Amino acid sequence: MATSTNGRSARSRKLTTHRGAELHFTELGFGGAPLGNLYRPMTEKEARLMLETVWASGCRYFDTAPLYGLGLSETRLNGFLRPKPRESFLISTKVGRLLELCKPKERSRQDGAGAFIETPSRRERFDYSYDGVKRSLEFSLERLGLDQIDIVYAHDVDAYTHGSRQAADARIKEFMNGGYRALDELRSAGAIKAIGAGVNEWEVAEALTRAGDFDVFLLAGRYTLLEQEALTSFLPLCAQKGIGVVVGGPFNSGILATGVKADAHYNYGPAPEEVKERVRRIQQVCKSFRVKLPEAALRFPLGHQAVVSVIAGAQRASEAKRNAVMMSAKIPAALWRALKSEKLMREDAPAPR
Repeated sequence: MATSTNGRSARSRKLTTHRGAELHFTELGFGGAPLGNLYRPMTEKEARLMLETVWASGCRYFDTAPLYGLGLSETRLNGFLRPKPRESFLISTKVGRLLELCKPKERSRQDGAGAFIETPSRRERFDYSYDGVKRSLEFSLERLGLDQIDIVYAHDVDAYTHGSRQAADARIKEFMNGGYRALDELRSAGAIKAIGAGVNEWEVAEALTRAGDFDVFLLAGRYTLLEQEALTSFLPLCAQKGIGVVVGGPFNSGILATGVKADAHYNYGPAPEEVKERVRRIQQVCKSFRVKLPEAALRFPLGHQAVVSVIAGAQRASEAKRNAVMMSAKIPAALWRALKSEKLMREDAPAPR
C-alpha cells in the first residue's frame, strides 16, 4: 500500500488480469485532464504542486490521454513520474487519436466539455486502426518518457464523442478489426499489462466486453450516487469475467460535489430540475447522518466488487488534497440503507464498507 504523508495508508485494490499480470490500484486515482489546461491554463509550478500533493496523499494510479491538452498532460507527467521507481506507480493512457504538428492557427479546437486552453500547436485525428493505435502508443511513450505503460484504453468509442450510435458503432468496428489486435499483440508480448476502453456509456463498454478479451474499463459518470443503470447488466458481467472498472466522474460533472445551486452542472452541462431535486433529497439524507454529499459520492462506487479505483476531478492542489481527505471519511452503513429506503439508491447497489 502507498503511504500518505498524514500517516494513513492509502488503500489499494489488486486486479489480476486474465494473463496473470498484477495491477495495484489506489482506491483514489488521479485524472490527468487538468494537467492539459482543462478549463484554465495551469503554470508549470502549479502542475508540479498538484502532482506533489497527489503523491503525498498516497495516490499511485495516474490516468492520462493524448487528448488532454493535445499531449500537454502526458508531457507534464513525464517530468514528475520518470524519476520515481517504475514499480511504485500505475499509469494508463489512451489510444484512438493521433496528434499531428501544425501551424498555431490550424490546431484542433477543443471546445465544450473538453475545453483545453493554451495547448501546443497540434491537431487531432481519430484513428482506431492497427497502425494508428501502435503509432499513438509510440508517441505517448515518448511524451511520457517511459519504457512501458501499464494500461492502454481505447478512448471515446461512444455516441457522446462521435455524435450518433451509428458513428460510434463504426468506430467500434474499426477498433475491433484493427486497434484491438494491436493492443492484444502488445499485451501478449508483455509490452503492456492490460487493455480496455475509456468511455462515457456503459452500454458501449458492455458491447466491447462481449466482443473481446478486456482487462479493465474506465467508465466516466455512469456509476455514481446519482446513476446506477450500469448495475443492470454491465457491472455484473464484469464481476463474472473478473474485469476491473475504474469509475471516472463520480460527481457527475459537479453537482454531487457542489450540491444543488443555481449553476450546478450535470453531465457537462446545466443540471436539469429533476436531477437537482433528486440530488437535493440525497443531500438531505446525507445531512441527517452528518455526512457531506461529496464524501458519500466519492465512496459509493467502491462498494461494487468490480470497481478498483475512483478518479475525481481536481483543478488545483487544494482540491486534490480535499479529495484524499474525503476518501478517508467514515460513512455509517445506515446511510446507504436510508438512501435505499427512500428509493434514492438501487436496492441491488452494493454498499461500501
